[in-house]
Amino acid sequence: MPRHKVVLAYSGGLDTACILKTLLQQGHEVIAFVANVGQLEDFDDIEQRARATGASEVFVEDLQHEFVADFIWPAIAGKAVYEHHYLLGTALARPVIAKRQVEVARKVGATALAHGATGKGNDQVRFELAFAALAPDLEVIAPWKDPDFLARFQGRPDLLAFAAEHDIPVEATAEKPYSSDENVMHRSYEAGLLEDPEAAPPKDMFKLTRAIEDTPDTADRIVVRFKDAMPVEVEHLDDGTRVTDPVRLLEYLNEVGGKHGIGRIDIVENRFVGIKSRGVYETPGGTILHAALRDLEGIAMDREVRRLRDMLSPRFAEIIYNGFWFSPEMDFIEAAFGQSAALIDGEVRLRLLKGNVIVDGRSSSSSLYDQDLSSMDVAGGYDQQDARGFIRLNALRLTAHRLIVEHSEED
Repeated sequence: MPRHKVVLAYSGGLDTACILKTLLQQGHEVIAFVANVGQLEDFDDIEQRARATGASEVFVEDLQHEFVADFIWPAIAGKAVYEHHYLLGTALARPVIAKRQVEVARKVGATALAHGATGKGNDQVRFELAFAALAPDLEVIAPWKDPDFLARFQGRPDLLAFAAEHDIPVEATAEKPYSSDENVMHRSYEAGLLEDPEAAPPKDMFKLTRAIEDTPDTADRIVVRFKDAMPVEVEHLDDGTRVTDPVRLLEYLNEVGGKHGIGRIDIVENRFVGIKSRGVYETPGGTILHAALRDLEGIAMDREVRRLRDMLSPRFAEIIYNGFWFSPEMDFIEAAFGQSAALIDGEVRLRLLKGNVIVDGRSSSSSLYDQDLSSMDVAGGYDQQDARGFIRLNALRLTAHRLIVEHSEED
């Protein structure tokens, strides 16, 4: 009788392969759960390696559509940008993975959930907070916080030796100069040589975006169309390509945006656990969509609604980054942002060139823009004399403050 029936979030990499084996050695039955969130992997090979290592079952789940439609699109609509730069590609993937991992655990009657996230990073928090919210009755096994596991595996050489000793099929053979994470939204790089904040990333590291000096001199012209702040279509104005499927739409923007070097950032960010870390990210499609939607909001979103949304957006980004997707505060923000996104319909014409997303124009069926009202050439129903009283009222507190200052100076 196994100690636990465990569903392990399994990537096929060195860490999770060794964790699978150690869980078996501890007397657990292990079901491997493999999430496809758009990373370029041979999932058949990953499944075979999991079975060869000893997994009793393997679930390979394609989560791409749910990831894009239910997590990425709402994040873009809510202007979720962590610390002014990071578009949250990794952070957004974790709750959709954890959610399905719990669903698999329920399906197979598991009694525990396991993951291979390090005890220094954000992902451990994201997984375990999601587990606590969705399956508080299941035990969580986190080897990289277990004293016995840490004593056994001091680093990568110990893991490689363990894999060789137990004939565990892994692709890793030597220390990589950095680590990377990939999904349909972005690709991230950290650790290794990137831990030196003064060191420039290797030129051959990037996979989604070209260096600016290698980009074309001619722009790609596209139109992005939105319904209730969600992307519904991209059209290329030069070759007529039209894309509507959410996953393919994001993939297409990654391709055309990456060709022009759009969406690279290199930052030092604050992890939730209190450590500063250096991260390099490529998010071409997400960068294009953020730029397009922010522009459309200018014509279609009420001023005060936008102001309130913008006040909450940094907190929204923190909630995602810190792993609180399944929380009361997220429920509140999602409800508010769903209201703010209503009727943000229309299209934005863009040129993509040399790392830039250039807006050429926008239109909206729910536009709040009145050309006659804003024109300097016609009255448009606006009585300019009304501005005199408007300015006088707004000046009252300024005048009062000035009198107080003058009085204090005289004293």
